[in-house]
Amino acid sequence: MTVGGKSAALSHVGRVRSNNQDSGYAGNSLFVVADGMGGHAGGDVASAVALRRIIEADIDYPTAQDAAAALQTAIIAANGQLTEAVFEHPELTGMGTTVDALVRVGDEVAIAHIGDSRIYLLRDGELSQITTDHTFVQRLVDAGRITEEEALVHPRRSVLMRVLGDVDQSPEVDTIVLGTQPGDRWLLCSDGLSGVVDRELLRATLMADLSPAEVADRLVRYTLDRGAPDNVTVVIYDVSTESVEGDVQTVGSAAKPLAFEISAPRRTSILPALRLPGTRATAAATQLPPVPAGVESDEFYGELLEEDARRIRRRRLTWGVGAMVVLLALLLAAVIGYSWTQSRYFVGQSPDRSTVTIYQGVPQDLGFISLSHEYRDTDIKLSKLPEYDRNLVRQNVPADSLDDADAIVNRLRQLSKEGDQ
Repeated sequence: MTVGGKSAALSHVGRVRSNNQDSGYAGNSLFVVADGMGGHAGGDVASAVALRRIIEADIDYPTAQDAAAALQTAIIAANGQLTEAVFEHPELTGMGTTVDALVRVGDEVAIAHIGDSRIYLLRDGELSQITTDHTFVQRLVDAGRITEEEALVHPRRSVLMRVLGDVDQSPEVDTIVLGTQPGDRWLLCSDGLSGVVDRELLRATLMADLSPAEVADRLVRYTLDRGAPDNVTVVIYDVSTESVEGDVQTVGSAAKPLAFEISAPRRTSILPALRLPGTRATAAATQLPPVPAGVESDEFYGELLEEDARRIRRRRLTWGVGAMVVLLALLLAAVIGYSWTQSRYFVGQSPDRSTVTIYQGVPQDLGFISLSHEYRDTDIKLSKLPEYDRNLVRQNVPADSLDDADAIVNRLRQLSKEGDQ
């Protein structure tokens, strides 16, 4: 049986990445976004493997609580398959993926979330972010250490505290059951969208009287217009009382053949989850040895905080040393420049404009600092000089050396004597 509503899924590699590591799915009652990571040969495998395992949960459920438990079991099983894939292909070590999944059961939805992909709900014109990012900066925001605005530009904004992959055999998955109603529009997206398109534009686009496919296309185009530094994947689901329109869609890396041959997953039945909906699912079926503690440990969190503190101290020290070097360089340049000016001379009029005077330096001022001083007054009266030479002296006559200045003075003295005759 299919649930009521219309849906669409769309994924794009973006303008910077060389391959698409996102995967998306719009099914009968299940909708999923997975954002892979782990380098050129890992992220696409991680999201594809996880999504292909999780979409097996696209079945009918008696209650939304059963669906939530089944999603959790499927996600944990997908995590186990990723761990097995790394065991078979060590070059995939470090790969991981986020997962956001939504299942509609009647007038409720079951949601499962791990990572920093997001689920939004548009209802009656109000846009609500349903999931909370499992990121380092979000924990800083929650702790009151930084603001939402500071989180957008924080150097650690890409650090995930929870993720599927080979770092944790039993990752903690958030699950929740919420009510839904006809007219609701659900958005599942990777951070390639939420990290580029602002919230108000998201709301305005989701409110537009467009089909899910048209909305998805418009959101992806907005991302591309803004540079699309990451892969972007969008899944739109409109709730209604009508039957689902359109075919099941798989997009992104999960829609393509895998670059690595991955063994078929060891099936983890969803029945235990259905019988015990309040019990946290485990990955016991993988039968693999424990792996080191997950990335969300308090010790790791503390290490990141301390590393950030060290980085800030290093930056301040670097700026301090840099500023000191610049100041010393400027001071040295000033000393050298002043020394050079004092090797120069010029002939000009005395301060009272009555006689010819030899000055040491250059006839310029640097702010309130004069770059010349009176070296010797020659007692030659300006009034005794021809008008042309008198004007030259008033405009200052440069000399290459003191001897050159003396030669200029001797010529002027001779002219002044001729003026007396």
